Amino acid sequence: MFKRHKSLASERKRALLSQRATRFILKDDMRNFHFLSKLVLSAGPLRPTPAVKHSKTTHFEIEIFDAQTRKQICILDKVTQSSTIHDVKQKFHKACPKWYPSRVGLQLECGGPFLKDYITIQSIAASSIVTLYATDLGQQVSWTTVFLAEYTGPLLIYLLFYLRIPCIYDGKESARRLRHPVVHLACFCHCIHYIRYLLETLFVHKVSAGHTPLKNLIMSCAFYWGFTSWIAYYINHPLYTPPSFGNRQITVSAINFLICEAGNHFINVMLSHPNHTGNNACFPSPNYNPFTWMFFLVSCPNYTYEVVSLPKTSKEKA
Repeated sequence: MFKRHKSLASERKRALLSQRATRFILKDDMRNFHFLSKLVLSAGPLRPTPAVKHSKTTHFEIEIFDAQTRKQICILDKVTQSSTIHDVKQKFHKACPKWYPSRVGLQLECGGPFLKDYITIQSIAASSIVTLYATDLGQQVSWTTVFLAEYTGPLLIYLLFYLRIPCIYDGKESARRLRHPVVHLACFCHCIHYIRYLLETLFVHKVSAGHTPLKNLIMSCAFYWGFTSWIAYYINHPLYTPPSFGNRQITVSAINFLICEAGNHFINVMLSHPNHTGNNACFPSPNYNPFTWMFFLVSCPNYTYEVVSLPKTSKEKA
C-alpha cells in the first residue's frame, strides 16, 4: 500500500511539473509571436521581388573576302552587336595570323571607303550575315612615330649647322668671323619650338588613327628635314648679317615669337579636351586665359599663332 501511495504522489508531481512547463512554453510562444507581429508591422507591406530580365544578345556572322581576288578568306562566328571594326580585325588576325590588324583595311564593298576602327557591327549590319572585303594596306607605322621622327630631325639638323661643321662651311671663314648674338637667339628659338612639338606629341596630342602608311613618314620627314636644312644653312652661314633695323627688330620679333609659342601651346591643350554635349563634341570656346581669346576671331587659332611666329629677322648677305 505504501508503494502505491508513493507512486501516485510521484505521478502527481510529474503532472504538475509538466503543466507548469507547458504554461511557460505557451507564455514564451506568445511573447515571441507578439514580438514577431510588431516587427512585421513596423517593416511595412511586403514588396514583390522584381523579375529578372534576361537581355538577348544578337550575334552576327562575318564573311571576309579578299578585295583583289574576291575569294573568301574566313568566316568569323559569334560576333556581338557591340563589337567594333577593331575587334573584328583582332579576331581576323587570330583566324589568319598573316593579316596584321594594323595593315588590314576593311570595306563594305570593293573600292569603297575603309571602315573606321570605332564603328560598331550593329551600325553596318543589314542582316545576321555581314560581308566585308579586306585589303592589305602595306607597311604601317604609328602616328606617334611619324611625329617624333619629323620633329626630332629638325632639332638635330639645325644643331649640326649651328656648330658649323667643316664639311658644310669653310673652316677658315668660320673661324675668322664671329657669330652675331641674333644667331644664338635663333638657335634658342628653334630648339624651343621643336622641343615643344615633341612634348606635346607625347603628353598633349591625341591621335584618332593608330597607324599610317610608311610613305607618309617619308614625305613628312623629307619636308621638315629639308626645310630645316635650308633655313639653318643661311642663318648659321659665316657671311650672315644681322637684321636691317638692329636690336629693335630682334627684340620685337623675339617677344612676338615667345607669345605665339605660348598661345599655340594653350590652344593645343584646349583642342585635346573638347567639350561634350551628349554624343557630340563641341568646339572649344574662349575662357579666362587671354591666349584663348583668339577663338573669337578664327576657328583654329593654333595655326594663326604658328604663322605669326614665323621668323622674320634673318637676312642673308648676297
